[in-house]
Amino acid sequence: EVQLVESGGGLVQPGGSLRLSCAASGFTFDDYAMSWVRQAPGKGLEWVSAISWNGGSTYYAESMKGRFTISRDNAKNTLYLQMNSLKSEDTAVYYCAKDLWKVVAGLYDYWGQGTQVTVSS
Repeated sequence: EVQLVESGGGLVQPGGSLRLSCAASGFTFDDYAMSWVRQAPGKGLEWVSAISWNGGSTYYAESMKGRFTISRDNAKNTLYLQMNSLKSEDTAVYYCAKDLWKVVAGLYDYWGQGTQVTVSS
């Protein structure tokens, strides 16, 4: 059974940092690209970042470039999202998602349950 379990969310002040983790199980983690997607209150899903199977290629939404860093540890079957210089508009539920292939395609077959990130003073 495929499982994606996010953690690391919480309440942080504007300008602060958080690191999200996504623990994967039930599939061969290093056979697939992975992504982070978020959903702000009352809004639709917004793609955040993606990483290829070996971490060799990474991609970011424009508003996250320079502030967020995606990474993965295939030995630990874990995906990460380091978020710096957080803004109130980053408040959202953050989901990790498993891509269909090794390269980033933006097509997902499994999602985690999400972790809440709240940026507020």
